[in-house]
Amino acid sequence: MKVGFITLGCDKNTVDTERYLGELSEYGAEYTPELVEADVIIVNTCGFIDAAKKESIDALIEASSYKTDGSCQAVIGVGCMVERHKGELAAALPEVDLFLGASDAGRLAKELAERGILGTDPPAVHPGVRIYTGDLPHLRYLKISEGCDHGCAFCAIPLMRGRHRSFSRGELVSEAQLLELQGAREVNLVAQDLAHYGRDRRDGVRLPELLKSLLAETSIPWYRMLYLYSAGITPRLLDVVARESRILPYLDMPMQHASDDVLARMRRPERKRTIRDKVALFRDSVPGVAIRTTCIVGFPGETEENFAELLSFLEEVQFDRVGAFTYSPQEGTRAAQMADDVPEAIKRERLERLTELQRAVTAERYEARIGAVARAIVDRVDPTAGQSLARLPWQADDIDGITFIDDVLAPGTLADVAVKEVVDDYDFRASLVRVVGTPNAATAPRSNRSLPLAAATIGSYGR
Repeated sequence: MKVGFITLGCDKNTVDTERYLGELSEYGAEYTPELVEADVIIVNTCGFIDAAKKESIDALIEASSYKTDGSCQAVIGVGCMVERHKGELAAALPEVDLFLGASDAGRLAKELAERGILGTDPPAVHPGVRIYTGDLPHLRYLKISEGCDHGCAFCAIPLMRGRHRSFSRGELVSEAQLLELQGAREVNLVAQDLAHYGRDRRDGVRLPELLKSLLAETSIPWYRMLYLYSAGITPRLLDVVARESRILPYLDMPMQHASDDVLARMRRPERKRTIRDKVALFRDSVPGVAIRTTCIVGFPGETEENFAELLSFLEEVQFDRVGAFTYSPQEGTRAAQMADDVPEAIKRERLERLTELQRAVTAERYEARIGAVARAIVDRVDPTAGQSLARLPWQADDIDGITFIDDVLAPGTLADVAVKEVVDDYDFRASLVRVVGTPNAATAPRSNRSLPLAAATIGSYGR
């Protein structure tokens, strides 16, 4: 059986897709990037905002077209949007054969076997087994927890992913070792809130302890942390980041707004003063740290004064990067019960103003990087132009731009480069100083222990 995937949404969905494929491969399934050749097409949906829902529905319709235009025998919808809207989707899209929400993910192989599409032999896999389908095997994602206990008024993630559950340190170390064996040179730690890791466990292991274990038991040169609530970023965590060069000085910290009135309506845990104080602490504790945040504009009740306060704060604090989007009500959330009283035209206009302001802030902060010598990781090569496309420590994959190096280096290579100029506001051009590590020079994982076969709790994608 050949299986094709359409993966939408965040990097946590990417991890889930790799696990789905890892499980199915143990039953004899083979991945194909060509949907026209696939016997089964699985769409991993996103339900975070309205635009993501529309994209998911469009993808399900597109996948269904391969029943007549390709080899497809079954189309399956999985993931967050299905968890929230399974009944409506099943009624609206009868051409989709099966819907499995995040809580039903462990039934995928069984359902396919019952339909005679997949073999019935039970799998025996290592914990965290994953099949990579992208083109950057040196860049991988490791999900350290599932679900969320935060009660943000605008967010439906707890309704889609359930309450927060931290995965065990042993499972995560084993999964990181497997990623290293597959060629990982940069591992991005992801969760709904990394800083919440371990609060639900009774083994005393929190994020700093997990980081130390990952460093001790693998030789992966770069670990990056994506998405931490500022309230959970402790001095102990900052000390680990400051001391360990393999943990990148990069914090992805969602702020969402800077008006205390709006933050209170959003049910956010921080206020403008505490955000300001935390950013100062981060910069004092980790020299050269890059801080990225996210903001929502047009939340119910947001006045022009509230928005002006947000702009003023962004200009004052000078985040390296800001991701921003307009508010849209999500069914089942507290905010959906509020009057959506900011017109769409004003939401878009505010988004444009924020984006333009942050463009100038980012340009100023990036200009300050010129002349620095920094370590880069190569993602791709452009042999025609005689250059490599890489990223610096303050450039996360897909969201923070790229760095052009005036030399041809293999993907996965680590090199020290001299930053020469900013290109198009968000990218850099740099010259090679020295190569410090190549993919072929990667050492074996430091742990000599054998990797155990999966326990009953592993392989369900919410674990």
